[in-house]
Amino acid sequence: MTTHEHPHTISIADYNANKSFIDEQAIWSVINNAANPSAEQVRQVLVKAKQCQGLSIEETAILLQNQHQQLDEELFAVAREIKNTIYGNRIVLFAPLYVSNHCANSCSYCGFNADNHQLKRKTLNHEEIEKEVAILEAMGHKRILAVYGEHPRNNVTAIVDSIRTMYSVKDNKGGEIRRINVNCAPMSTDDFKTLKTAAIGTYQCFQETYHQPTYESVHLKGKKKDYLYRLYAMHRAMEAGIDDVGIGALFGLYDHRFELLAMLKHVEELETVCGIGPHTISFPRIEPAHGSAISEKPPYEIDDACFKRIVAITRLAVPYTGLIMSTRESAALRKELLELGVSQISAGSRTSPGGYQDSEHEHYDAEQFSLGDHRAMDDIIYELVTESNAIPSFCTGCYRKGRTGDHFIGLAKQQFIGKFCQPNALITFKEYLNDYASEKTSVAGNALIESELAAMSPARERNVRICLAKTDSGERDIYL
Repeated sequence: MTTHEHPHTISIADYNANKSFIDEQAIWSVINNAANPSAEQVRQVLVKAKQCQGLSIEETAILLQNQHQQLDEELFAVAREIKNTIYGNRIVLFAPLYVSNHCANSCSYCGFNADNHQLKRKTLNHEEIEKEVAILEAMGHKRILAVYGEHPRNNVTAIVDSIRTMYSVKDNKGGEIRRINVNCAPMSTDDFKTLKTAAIGTYQCFQETYHQPTYESVHLKGKKKDYLYRLYAMHRAMEAGIDDVGIGALFGLYDHRFELLAMLKHVEELETVCGIGPHTISFPRIEPAHGSAISEKPPYEIDDACFKRIVAITRLAVPYTGLIMSTRESAALRKELLELGVSQISAGSRTSPGGYQDSEHEHYDAEQFSLGDHRAMDDIIYELVTESNAIPSFCTGCYRKGRTGDHFIGLAKQQFIGKFCQPNALITFKEYLNDYASEKTSVAGNALIESELAAMSPARERNVRICLAKTDSGERDIYL
């Protein structure tokens, strides 16, 4: 996928929201035409991918249907190379904050569905939100993904109010939430404009499945039944001025080849109409959810080997797009996926409203899905440092400096990570080590920072050391 350098101002007239841009027949034609590719075809695509210019839908289909098992390792090697070239060894950390599990939709794969009468419903009030945020800040988090069920009580006014509450919470160490991304139901353009006033980061909404017949079969009632309204959510968000958006598909509902190619068609559509593709792509797999029979045995179950290929191929297809992996997956698998292209992970997550305040108890009767990684935040960070040689990043500098949307992609293509993101990652990691880390994590983390400084140019090392010294003296929220 490629990205236009200068997005134009869009209007409703620029796209036809009454017609799907996902052509099922055309996608299957691409899949069928790329069936049983030769080893030479696969290697040709891998050679092109190394240029970090992205892949076409046809080239992606070739990789998806590679039958030569020995070429998987070559695929993974290219994915690692691209990940390291563009993102380095930094991993952005965040936590979801579930504000409400009230939902008016009936989605057969989700524990929040309106027909699940066993679910304990809860929408946090402002005092409860403050307590949840305080706990997340005490873990060291600086980024939140605020999650809301689609329900009249979760209207845009309520969402904006809750976000302002989240931003208002500060701890006595200078801890604060500096970027709030939002996962909520699609809105009208006017409501998206209101949402933007809350200074959100990324607006995130998943199509779940791009296969319209499957979509209609798993969404039984509620506004979410409208496939096209959801499909054009990002068009309306960008029209409203939200230039960082996140898309995704729920793997397991339909054939993974179709879902990935359709998701990349979504990327192409946003690039063509809006001038910029998505800031992030997420890869949730269906996990068991209380009150959902289909979640126990997905119709198109994805095993770990296939899932790894999906992530690696996506890194090749859209090299400058952030890839997010949640704590749905196990600690061992997440470690592998970090190497293959994932650039953001959640840590210490809870998927029920109020779950952080009562973290010692599992709230199966109130959560959206079951978790695969139950480790505490500090344990995750310690493993990132000691086993993956990765820098846990809490940086929000680009967002605060206005390096978002097309501006961010343009800089990323110029390999700006070493100039901004890597130093900012070290500075924010130093904050974490000074304020929240365990002793063993502090020792390991400071050693990693020193090794990263030693690899920098003398001028950059000097500048970063000045910022680290300021951090040690108590100054916070320093970024380049």
